[in-house]
Amino acid sequence: MKPLLLTPGEPAGIGPDIVLKWWSERGAGEGRPQLIAVADAEVLRRRADRLGISIAIETVRLGEAPPPASEPVLPVVHVPCGAAVEAGALNPDSAGYVLGCLDLAVAACLDGEAAGLVTGPVHKGAISDAGFAFSGHTEYLRDRCRAEEVLMLLVSDEMRLGLATTHLPLAEVPGALSVELLIRRLHLLEAGLHERFGIASPRIRIAGLNPHAGEGGHLGTEEQRIIAPAVARLREAGLDVSGPFSADTLFTPPQRADTDAFMAMYHDQGLPAIKALSFGATVNVTLGLPIVRTSVDHGTALDRAGSGSADPASLDAAIRLGAELSARAQRICTDA
Repeated sequence: MKPLLLTPGEPAGIGPDIVLKWWSERGAGEGRPQLIAVADAEVLRRRADRLGISIAIETVRLGEAPPPASEPVLPVVHVPCGAAVEAGALNPDSAGYVLGCLDLAVAACLDGEAAGLVTGPVHKGAISDAGFAFSGHTEYLRDRCRAEEVLMLLVSDEMRLGLATTHLPLAEVPGALSVELLIRRLHLLEAGLHERFGIASPRIRIAGLNPHAGEGGHLGTEEQRIIAPAVARLREAGLDVSGPFSADTLFTPPQRADTDAFMAMYHDQGLPAIKALSFGATVNVTLGLPIVRTSVDHGTALDRAGSGSADPASLDAAIRLGAELSARAQRICTDA
């Protein structure tokens, strides 16, 4: 099995902390996924010293066999940062390094040198302040992989949640929705559930945009003009989709019991539900890419960087799911 690549993300945040804590607690041993960090090895060493973590870090090259997963050595593809890194203090000069780590990891996955990519949290503001057009990991990876359409899917043991729109100001969401957009995103969701998660006939429930799903047009007409027509066309195409449903009761236990995935219309409509149920154990999966990509469900937490208080539970979930998805993708390729 080829290794998973791990990018810690913003070096001033908790990304390096959770990588080091995960590795010191769970990274070595039989049965663990083979993992290689793509990062500045010296940044990791200095953070390990600050955290009091005794860990062996060994630089490796892509394409070479890393140390066995059973050995307590963290293999790192060294990417020099070239900027001062202080835990908790953003430095826009490190933005190029953050994106460089992503670029190298994505290229390795596309070239077949790695099984998939696990990403730590980045700071969108710091990258944008450095002069890079950056709205988020998902969109950046879409462009680097030259994918036509991608979908952000949040996954936990409690539920799966797709987002029709991602990082948009709330005022822009209604104008961004269209019948065609929803059809494309829901086809991606259905295909991803089938191909990546092995669900033969996914059952998908779709949220309305407005309170009470528009209350028959009295509280908004997007449900009648956009969402319901998209659902009708998808059902005609054979997809098991239903909605739009009022979001205030959509994620209750009875609804979750017979649903394989939900589709929310915007970021903060769906994420509060899944994070309330599974914060720290939720994984961000990007569907539509030609590579497997999973990520943590939290941000850079600058105020906790270097303190030792960061919990690597979400990283552990992202690594485990990344290994599972990449193994399934490899089996599909082998069977084909």
